[in-house]
Order: sequence, then C-alpha cells, then structure tokens
Amino acid sequence: MKHLTILSKIENYMDRFSPAEKKIAVYILENAEIVPNLTTKDISANTGSSEASVVRFCKTIGIGSFKSFKLALVRDLTVAEFNINDFSVTETKDEPFELFNKVTYVNKAAVEATLTTVDKKELDKAVATLLQAEKLLFYAVGGSAVSAIDAAYKFTKLGYTSLTSLDFHTMLPLAANLKSGDILIVISTSGRTKDILEVARFAKKRGATILAITKLDPSSPLYKEADIKLCTPDVEQDHRIGSIASRMTQLNIIDTLYLAMFHRIGKSVLDKFTETREEVVRLRR
Repeated sequence: MKHLTILSKIENYMDRFSPAEKKIAVYILENAEIVPNLTTKDISANTGSSEASVVRFCKTIGIGSFKSFKLALVRDLTVAEFNINDFSVTETKDEPFELFNKVTYVNKAAVEATLTTVDKKELDKAVATLLQAEKLLFYAVGGSAVSAIDAAYKFTKLGYTSLTSLDFHTMLPLAANLKSGDILIVISTSGRTKDILEVARFAKKRGATILAITKLDPSSPLYKEADIKLCTPDVEQDHRIGSIASRMTQLNIIDTLYLAMFHRIGKSVLDKFTETREEVVRLRR
C-alpha cells in the first residue's frame, strides 16, 4: 500500500518520529483498515503510548487532529487503493466478481467512515428539529438525487408532508411555500452545486431550517449556509464515473434519521403502516 498518500507519508517520516510516535506509526501501517473505527484511546491502549502521543504523531505528519487523520486515511483506503471510481477503471482487467468485492469493500469503508464525520450534537439537533416539523422538502441533483427520492419516500410513510423534485424550476415554488418550522434537506457531496445553493438560500429567506447532508468541508458554501450539518467523509474523486461511495454514506444518514424518527413517533403511524401493507398484499393478487 505504499502508493497511498497518508501511509506513504508515514513511512517517509519514520526517522522523524519519537519512539512513542514510531510505535503508533508501525501500528497504523499494519492495521490501516481498522484505524478509522478507533479512537485515540484505542490507539493508545494498543500501542502502549499516550493519547497525547497520538495527537503529536498526527501533527508530525502535518495533520491537525486524529479525526482529520482518519478522514484522510479513509479517503486513501477507499479511493486510492482500488481506483474503482475513476476513468482508470477502463485500464483494469478485473472480472465481475473481483469488482464486486472491491465495490463492497469501498462502500463498507465509506459507510464506516461516517462514524468519524457525523457530529452527535448535530444529529441530535436534526432529530429534535424533525420532531417539530410539519413539511419536509428534499433536494439534490446528479448522483445524489436518488438519495433525496429515497428520503422523501421514507418520511412520507411517517406521515410527513414530504416532497421532492429533480427539477430546479419546480423546486422554487415548493421552497416559496415553506415557512418557519419547515425543513429543507439538501444533499450535495461537494457542497458547491449552484442549484442546491440557490434553493437553500431561497428557502432560508422563507424562514425554513436548512439541513445539509454534505461532505465535511467547512470551506464549502453549503456547509456555511446550513443550520444543521450531517457530514459525510470525502470519498470521491473530482473526475469519477459516478457517485458510488458517497451515495452510500448519504443513504446511511437518511436511514439513521428515518429510524430515529420511527423510534419516537412510530406507534402513532403503525396502523397506517399495517393498512398500507395490507393494501400492497391485496394488489399483488
């Protein structure tokens, strides 16, 4: 795995590390795949070093925090190792089952990486805000659009007025009818898509809360505009054949919100769930 940016950098810095940092470096090189799911306390216990040494190790290689280090490592593991999502895929000779294994690994690693990017306080805030909302409007474009459609469908089942459209000109009148207490949920990997930003700003003027599902990038316009930020790891390249790992992280967050709401209001909609299920079964006959 020497071609991976972060791991290669660790190897190159071996002579600069203190004895404690070197133990941490060796552990990470030998266990890179599990490190994104560990805490500084875990690394400390597994290497016999202090948590302060883990932080110093990150700073030695030019990364400000262990959280940022894990994000960089996840990007290397999911994108650079297999290159399954850029145009170089045309140069490989992988059989379908080999690609299946690679896609599975990349998706799994990306979903697990959301454990390091989703802030607990922001997630709690999202659920508390959803509990008070009457109308939900979902918007995404491109590869993220399927995530918006899935979310709108799920929350409709919970009894919300839950709307979405793939068309920008349809979204504008929908956003114009939002009010204080309503929520616009926008989904964007980059956080820089013009249509997404225009709708978000328009809805904000109407008094709606803006909930963004976007990559962890404090410099992005969407990150700055959002009232609530549920962040995904940066696992996609700029030049890619499609949204693969990023879509899985979006769906993972949406499923979490859906289950959190079902956990809180599910009893009030169980009868409707049962009626819907019975109707579906009846129509199959």
